[in-house]
Amino acid sequence: MDGRDYVIPDDVKMLAPYVLNHRIITIGADSTVLIRQLLQQVPTPLMERVLRRS
Repeated sequence: MDGRDYVIPDDVKMLAPYVLNHRIITIGADSTVLIRQLLQQVPTPLMERVLRRS
């Protein structure tokens, strides 16, 4: 993405609504909007925390 040979959490958040849209069934709501709202609630991991776990 953007010339990188790796992805970052923002890349995943950007593409997730399009990738997951066909997997979510909603009644009276746009699943793309719902996915975006859910992603806003999920904290993005900080690299320092990820490195400490390894």
